[in-house]
Amino acid sequence: MHTDTERCVRAVQSKDARFDGWFFTAVLTTRIYCRPSCPAVPPKVENMTFLPSAAACQQAGFRACKRCRPDTSPGSPEWNARADAVARAMRLIRDGVVDREGVPGLAAHLGYSTRQIERQLRAELGAGPLALARAQRAQTARLLVETTSLPMADIAFAAGFSSIRTFNDTVREVFAIAPSELRLRSTRSRPLPQTPGQLSLRLPFRAPLNPDNLLGHLAATAVPGVEEWRDGAYRRTLRLPYGTGIVTLAPRPDHIACQLALTDLRDLTIAISRCRWMLDLDADPVAVDDQLRTDPLLAPLVDKAPGRRVPRTVDAAEFAVRAVLGQQVSTAAARTHAARLVTAHGETVEDPAGGLTHLFPAPEALAALDPEALALPRSRRTTLTTLVGALADGSLKLGFDSDWDKARDRLTALPGFGPWTVEVIAMRALGDPDAFLPTDLGMRRAAQELGLPSTPAALSARAAQWRPWRAYAVQYLWATDGHPINHLPA
Repeated sequence: MHTDTERCVRAVQSKDARFDGWFFTAVLTTRIYCRPSCPAVPPKVENMTFLPSAAACQQAGFRACKRCRPDTSPGSPEWNARADAVARAMRLIRDGVVDREGVPGLAAHLGYSTRQIERQLRAELGAGPLALARAQRAQTARLLVETTSLPMADIAFAAGFSSIRTFNDTVREVFAIAPSELRLRSTRSRPLPQTPGQLSLRLPFRAPLNPDNLLGHLAATAVPGVEEWRDGAYRRTLRLPYGTGIVTLAPRPDHIACQLALTDLRDLTIAISRCRWMLDLDADPVAVDDQLRTDPLLAPLVDKAPGRRVPRTVDAAEFAVRAVLGQQVSTAAARTHAARLVTAHGETVEDPAGGLTHLFPAPEALAALDPEALALPRSRRTTLTTLVGALADGSLKLGFDSDWDKARDRLTALPGFGPWTVEVIAMRALGDPDAFLPTDLGMRRAAQELGLPSTPAALSARAAQWRPWRAYAVQYLWATDGHPINHLPA
């Protein structure tokens, strides 16, 4: 979008927050870059240039605006709506792969050479993977400086910097202020928390956001010990590269309040990325809803409660196991089966607030389970043991960076994986915004109530006009039912 100068200028002059994260405005006279909705007086048109990423702005010598804080804007919705190499690379960079494994590791995940990845990212984003990861490290460093009382040396390494000098130089270059001054400014408005490992932050999103089906779905399907709904917030345990974590997420009018308890602060960037992914916070609800409104039968549902998101997961392998456990049973029965696996095979964690006791078991832990100990039909035991075996030995890899079509093919080849199971994994674990469930019972009920075709083939044909947002159409259709997944708990 940054190449459409006229459209970008209109967005900046109208301070349209819908375009935050789509592009950034770099001001040639002040050498500052802003988000489109910056509250400052817009610069003259001839002094504006537009760039596709914060990393590109920083690489071109611009520093972040202190008023609109463009480094904290929602991510571009493109990376969640596409499955090409650039989109998958951006999702991996957000998850910290470059910091942990370097550019060669990123390329290995994608199946490309480092040269190809560099070329593609520079062509589309104006910056390579190292610059994109550096911009993310700078944002993480700022967050730790402003919200914790950690020593600067600890913050430098927790944010992923290789040295304190690099940390200091990057913060000065990106934010035009020293880390110590940045902390001093933040403590003038509020004292820093003193609880080690506890972080409180705000997760921004593009309005509107309807939390009913989003957090309602996560709460209604919560596995005891791993997830819970408490005091108006969804809580769950996290398995992270360097340790474990517990996150508490509560909806607010203009953000999601997020509280993180981490055993290792190096996991902060990854934890934030996975929470944003789970809540689909980088979506563009206006584009989605405008497309769905073109169907006269869907338009009233969208107008009644706009901004529905797709509830996802923080762990694709975990969700795949839970999808198998949920085949042809009620939500309550699926929770019971999952809770038994957690109790028998999950790792214990310590929750200072109580309530959460385990991580969901990893595929390696489930690969050795005794099928006869599962209270499931024999065919589903085979499905589950085959799935966890493939996940454990690496022959099946699932994640938000997966190629959606290839992942579907591999899942379909497994015994017991029909269209419903494959599509629900594609929708909630892989993040395909066009995943569709025409055989789902709730979908068929909603279709009959609205006058839509109720047979899977006919409903799929009608749904062609909802593309590429059929997964969001599923959320609106599900919401016609009174099931608990569609409502926030009392």
